[in-house]
Amino acid sequence: MPGVTKMQSLLFQLILTSFVFLNPVNNVNAGITSTFIRKEWPSVDIPLDNEVFAVPTGDNAPQQVHITQGNYDGNAVIISWVTADEPGSSKVQYGTSEKNYEFTAEGKVMNYSFYKYNSGYIHHVLVDGLEYDTKYYYKIGSGDSAREFWFQTPPMIGPDVPYKLGIIGDLGQTYNSLSTLEHYMQSGAQSVLFLGDLSYADRYKYNDVGIRWDSWGRFVERSTAYQPWIWSAGNHEIEYMPYMTEVIPFKSYLYRYPTPHLACKSSSPMWYAIRRASAHIIVLSSYSPFVKYTPQWVWLCEELERVDREKTPWLIVLMHVPIYNSNEAHFMEGESMRAAFEEWFIRYKVDVIFAGHVHAYERSYRVSNIRYNVSSGERYPVPDKSAPVYITVGDGGNQEGLAARFREPQPEYSAFREASYGHSTLEIKNRTHAFYHWNRNDDGKKVAADSFVLHNQYWSNNLRRRKLKKHHLRNVLRQIASY
Repeated sequence: MPGVTKMQSLLFQLILTSFVFLNPVNNVNAGITSTFIRKEWPSVDIPLDNEVFAVPTGDNAPQQVHITQGNYDGNAVIISWVTADEPGSSKVQYGTSEKNYEFTAEGKVMNYSFYKYNSGYIHHVLVDGLEYDTKYYYKIGSGDSAREFWFQTPPMIGPDVPYKLGIIGDLGQTYNSLSTLEHYMQSGAQSVLFLGDLSYADRYKYNDVGIRWDSWGRFVERSTAYQPWIWSAGNHEIEYMPYMTEVIPFKSYLYRYPTPHLACKSSSPMWYAIRRASAHIIVLSSYSPFVKYTPQWVWLCEELERVDREKTPWLIVLMHVPIYNSNEAHFMEGESMRAAFEEWFIRYKVDVIFAGHVHAYERSYRVSNIRYNVSSGERYPVPDKSAPVYITVGDGGNQEGLAARFREPQPEYSAFREASYGHSTLEIKNRTHAFYHWNRNDDGKKVAADSFVLHNQYWSNNLRRRKLKKHHLRNVLRQIASY
């Protein structure tokens, strides 16, 4: 039996290798507008007394626990939580054995006010110097109110390190949001790339804004306490509300959700980069200045130069506002960022760009619109094998509902689009290819509705990659022949 299993494995490698290496980069069908019509659950927030928002038992027990990557290369995490009544301890006890906490890290605590709402005590603790590819158990709080969780560090950075990422955007806290979250947690993904618009607390007024930030933190804790969510901000995090004398943008978001921006020499937590497994992930801010000479523009210019595709072959960019979008909702809102950065995305061979904002799903072909310079040149997007794939995953389930009106006819750059709730996964297999899936929440069920093999932009057009595929194919055939 072990021999049969080995032979099956080798044959699978041969089939997969042949499919991946012989399948052209742009072997795609004509654009599809899905005809699926969802029986939509009401787009209303779940009542606050629902069990999904339950406050943990115990006096001043830690709640709203979430972790994110804590440094550039993935062997550190920032653990955050809230204590409602008093500061309590800002220590994290952790170790590699359950109930056996060998190490301690201590962080900082802060709070803020929003209108007449006073937040709980928000703790942020950097836990660094971790071993790669290791399961850690951690404990926060004290006495009967202490709570215990765990997380898994990513593998050490390397070009052929497999890793599975989840992609969620515009989540909110409705029953549709709950469906998305539960389906994501069944995916086997190891970390979330979050595309902005977290709680939709700005849909409320006065003290209810802060209350709905708290409920959202408890809502997502079932996932965020156990694996890193890589944050980016959307328009619903701005919270510019002068009628309440609240005029500092992103106030709640910045107090609650830290990012490792200093590790990548960013001057703002709104834009930053991390390296994780075989991916270099860049997070941009659609609502911070990004035109020439601004801090974000300068930083991105420098960060793209730091990307080493020999170590991290996969270059992924996150933003909130999509650059290519054929929905009536937010149509062309990403045009200014496209004009600023699209040429760079092509020059540096970005593999895929994920965005949210539009409450629907859409995937583009590889296209670009860099030949038009206002006075001359091609005015429309054209096929471009050097361009990234643009994917909008703004369909997490928030209370604003779906963006159901797509523009007609479907533009040539649009490969697939559908107005449904869901989430995506990107499963990196090695330096040359990854498997992508978008999973529709079909009336409470997870349904794979769009999928394709994503070819790496750097290695698919690289002479060394072509030599590598021949070498790998020869090795597989040699193993089968010698079996």
